[in-house]
Amino acid sequence: MKLYISTILLTFFAHLTIHAQETARKYLSGTGKDDTVLWDFFVTDGMKAGKWSKIPVPSNWELHGFGKYNYGFDKEEKKGKEKGLYKYTFTVDKAWKGQVVNLVFEGVMTDAEVKVNGTSAGEIHQGSFYVFKYDVSKLLNYKGENLLEVTVAKHSENKSVNAAEREADYWIFGGIYRPVYLEALPQSHIHRVSIDAKADGQFRSMVERSGEADEIQIQITDSNGRPYGDKLSARFQEDKTELKGQFSDPDLWSSEFPNLYQAHISLWRKGKKVHEKIQKFGFRTVEVKERDGVYINGVKIKFKGVNRHSFHPESGRTTSKAISIHDVKLIKEMNMNAVRMAHYPPDNHFLEVCDSLGLYVMNELGGWHGHYDTPTGTKLLTEMMVVSENHPSIIFWANGNEGGHNPELDSIFFTNDIQKRPLIYPWAVYGGFETTHYREYNYGIGTYDHGRNIVMPTEFLHGMWDGGHGAGIEDYWKAMWANPLSAGGFLWDFQDQGLVRTDKDNIIDTDGNHGADGIVGPYYEKEGSFYTIKEVWSPIFFEKREMTAGFDGAFHIENRYAFTNTNQCSFSYELKKLGQYGESKGSQTGTIPAPAIEPYHRGVLKLDFPADWQDYDVLYITAKDVNGLEIYTWSFPISRPNQVAANFLQTTGDAVNVEETASNFVVSANGVTVRINKENGLLEEVRNAKGTIPFNNGPTIQEAVTNFKNFTVKQEDDKVVIASTFDKKESYNTLTWEIYASGQVKMHVQYFPQEYFTKFVGVNFSFPEDKMKGVEYMGMGPYRVWKNRMKGNQFGVWKKDYNDAATGEIPFEYPEFKGYHSNMYWTKFITDEQSFLVFTDREDVFLRLFTPREQQDTDWKNMEPTFPNGDISFMNGISAIGTKTQKPETTGPMGMKHVYYDFEKEPIRALHMVLYFDFSVQK
Repeated sequence: MKLYISTILLTFFAHLTIHAQETARKYLSGTGKDDTVLWDFFVTDGMKAGKWSKIPVPSNWELHGFGKYNYGFDKEEKKGKEKGLYKYTFTVDKAWKGQVVNLVFEGVMTDAEVKVNGTSAGEIHQGSFYVFKYDVSKLLNYKGENLLEVTVAKHSENKSVNAAEREADYWIFGGIYRPVYLEALPQSHIHRVSIDAKADGQFRSMVERSGEADEIQIQITDSNGRPYGDKLSARFQEDKTELKGQFSDPDLWSSEFPNLYQAHISLWRKGKKVHEKIQKFGFRTVEVKERDGVYINGVKIKFKGVNRHSFHPESGRTTSKAISIHDVKLIKEMNMNAVRMAHYPPDNHFLEVCDSLGLYVMNELGGWHGHYDTPTGTKLLTEMMVVSENHPSIIFWANGNEGGHNPELDSIFFTNDIQKRPLIYPWAVYGGFETTHYREYNYGIGTYDHGRNIVMPTEFLHGMWDGGHGAGIEDYWKAMWANPLSAGGFLWDFQDQGLVRTDKDNIIDTDGNHGADGIVGPYYEKEGSFYTIKEVWSPIFFEKREMTAGFDGAFHIENRYAFTNTNQCSFSYELKKLGQYGESKGSQTGTIPAPAIEPYHRGVLKLDFPADWQDYDVLYITAKDVNGLEIYTWSFPISRPNQVAANFLQTTGDAVNVEETASNFVVSANGVTVRINKENGLLEEVRNAKGTIPFNNGPTIQEAVTNFKNFTVKQEDDKVVIASTFDKKESYNTLTWEIYASGQVKMHVQYFPQEYFTKFVGVNFSFPEDKMKGVEYMGMGPYRVWKNRMKGNQFGVWKKDYNDAATGEIPFEYPEFKGYHSNMYWTKFITDEQSFLVFTDREDVFLRLFTPREQQDTDWKNMEPTFPNGDISFMNGISAIGTKTQKPETTGPMGMKHVYYDFEKEPIRALHMVLYFDFSVQK
């Protein structure tokens, strides 16, 4: 039987290949960033102007030291002086004579005038992001060398092209930046293939011929190369014909299961095969239901998307397939399922990778706040659709961006697309979609969240600096998930557009705040928001769960996949003892049976705990998808701060000595001496056997009155107690110090916030930043947090070396050292000379480490990243952060200020901050 099947397959493929003439291709350039060919080059203005030299193709010439760097708002670029002249000598196969030979450019910025052997190849092409070609069959010398000359004008002579592409908020480049090649086809050949394959197995294809031919045939094969279904055939009456077929039980394409098929398309003339083409495609159905949502294969979809530019810091818009694979994998690592092409069509290989790895795509005709005129747009739109129409990943078309819409082109989208995919006007209400950009959380309550259109912002939560992206996304997604009319949305944007400036000692330049909008840095450095998004957009959602003594191991989860059952995923756990300073004290690992939970349903993940599970500090649960890739790892603290603090606390030792001076209480024990101000109770000095620890001037209360008064001192057997006196009017905030015989010090502050609404509350101390080397701490980490960006960290013990990183700027170093850190149990501060330890027995304490450095370009003040006074703080509440376009309070409830109120200033109603200090010489 095996031999019989093999014979059948061999016979089938032999039939496919007999006399098959596939399109031949010869690259004149390289294929991408890391595969280039040197051409002769001359630039008319800027760096290296006025002399012939060499340049790699494909490339943007600025990145190789030619011309001028321009951002989209650059007025100099609009003068239109800068042009690049290219020359390249090549030969062609003699066998190509008599065939149709096209010269193909996959992308040129911007106007391209092409000559072959001194003769014009055709009209000047205008438009940067589109594949265009010339039939040069009659211009070629098949017996010797050929000269290709291309003159590229960086600034187009067509005003509408400049308005759509170059007067925009991104880097503007020049050059032949995508591959160039020759393709040879027989005189009779397949000109265009358009495929529409539905989820129910209906298959339809429109095929256009060029030249003389009488029949077209299509045989579909599956992912293993086996024939699938019957061969389809149709006769030509005109230059276009239609083929239809019905296929049973196809494996459907989606972002979760990107199943692909191949159509082997052959053109026949008088019984002889004259040309063959292979086209990948997927069976899937896209349907927009008015006032409802977007359905893929009959299932309603929430798009978890991001905007992406074609970009690399060393090569500008010149990329490679390896970059496309990397980017798609990184986008999917954040549990995203969609990507919008901003603001132009991408490289073809990016769409191929979206097809094969699984991402929903919104492919966009170029446009920013301006658009192409109708004749130009018609030509470019057709070029875009011809090369991308069969990608199953493309779910939407977009007609420009933010006012860059030309409605006269709409009919071309609808008539040229055999699949009739929905058309989007980003930033507008169109076609039943509301896509307004950067909407505030409560924007247009009556017409937006509770309106009639499908809500799908094509840009939201602008990611400049550390604002946006993660900050607010938990609130937004909670609302989006609950709203039946929400189809999700697209974050702005994926990657910081930071260029390596060859004219500025290779610094990385984001043009101030213009290009620093990414979730990842220029070289894919992951900001804290990366992990916040990964958790919030996890398709496995964990209901909040406290680890208590009676816990039976049952976690309530929700399956937020559209097509995947949770029994197709895998789950594992690790119980871990963390130790005092990060050393592992032991762990247990195991697998968790995957429950069968249908998409969009809830169920229980049941973990069979070992009997001693409460002896561990933390539980980690990891979920992996059908491909074995991590969805997310959640952490659940088992030990509480009071339990961990008990391990640190030492009260016994030699006698505690206390002295009073005119202004201070001076207490000594076990080699540690602390000096406390008698009038206000603040810590003024700490010394141990190695010298002075420069930690002092606290606790001062943030957003409350530091009104500690009337201190008393009391000496007990193993400690000294220094306490302020409570007075309901004059000293309602109180401070108590306890210095133990061990030398450890306890601080207890009870306080009342001054305002009903407040950004943050806590206590501050002073510490010279130049003395800080780093910290080790137990808590959530390693990334800093904001009030409206708490997700994405894990509970553990973390070590962070000091850095002065500012998000979105050189050196793009993450995690940042400075800022807020959540759920602190203890922190070891590592200084130049020595270290000291701070721990607490209270839950939900935030650690604040200094004030982050402001970015150099801070034109946008909406973010309002606010920090308390002092240098090191221990907080009960921290501030939120806004975005480039939104203040913190408009990103959702988590972005609002804290609400505290007090009818009677009684100690029982106060906030508490309890800290223990170990200033002894640390090991």
